[in-house]
Amino acid sequence: MDMFLGRIRRTPAGPVELVALRAAGELVSLAGLGSALGPGRGSNSGSNPGSDPGSDPVAALDSYGLDRLTELVAGLDGPTLDENAVIFEPPVATCTKICCLALNYQEHADESGLEVPPEPVLFFKPPSALVGHNQPVVAPTRTRHLEHEVELAVVIGKVTRDLPEERWREAVAGYTVINDMTARDLQLANISRNVPWDQSKGFDTFAPTGPYLATVDEVPDPQELELTLEVDGEIRQRANTKQMVFGLPRLIADLSDGMTLMPGDLIATGTIAGIAPLKDGDTMRATVAGIGTLVNTVKFRSA
Repeated sequence: MDMFLGRIRRTPAGPVELVALRAAGELVSLAGLGSALGPGRGSNSGSNPGSDPGSDPVAALDSYGLDRLTELVAGLDGPTLDENAVIFEPPVATCTKICCLALNYQEHADESGLEVPPEPVLFFKPPSALVGHNQPVVAPTRTRHLEHEVELAVVIGKVTRDLPEERWREAVAGYTVINDMTARDLQLANISRNVPWDQSKGFDTFAPTGPYLATVDEVPDPQELELTLEVDGEIRQRANTKQMVFGLPRLIADLSDGMTLMPGDLIATGTIAGIAPLKDGDTMRATVAGIGTLVNTVKFRSA
């Protein structure tokens, strides 16, 4: 059965609810998950203390298991929600870091005039950069050159450290879509000065993510997914995850080598060729086939 888990509010000040999107396109609330299921199976995989299975997809999967959640969602017969009438939050409730990979596709390295690195190149976005589906991406006044970067994101489901490549799937709760927004003018200026360029990637709303977490059973082969990004109907980026330089086993093993990955952490696995400038009012549609389409509109603040 198809199951995609998300987090929504019904009003701007309302509580966050866990929701599931069923195969028929029905969006149902799982806000009463704890009372509906009774005691969970415990936190055997090490979820963050205090995370709420009624509003956190990763905590729900950890506490009750994929099979039990699937049974619950299939059996719900209550009212459905209108996707266009709810406010989407990012599909992770707790995230300590967004691990991002640079130059993980050959054609993107080529368009950037750079060599593919011999080892994965990591940078970070802060969790404060996260924003949900259908929410605006707001560029600060200090930049006038904003670009899109569609990527597959891996959602970590358990406390993970020093995981060998052959066991990489043990770390994964699911997958989602992320758009690695970049203030390119600031990034290039910092590169020219030979100083870190993390700020150009880390502003508020610069990590739109969602709409949903696709559970692992929905994505049997994450290295065979088409990625596209459209701006106002124009396709700007298109490629396949099979073209990654470093695949998911290598990335998870490399990132967890000496660094603890926590439940809800995200791995943005790198963008594809086709990055291009955006203007105020542009609507971006970032799609990873089989996982979802993330829609966000660009807003430039006046100087």
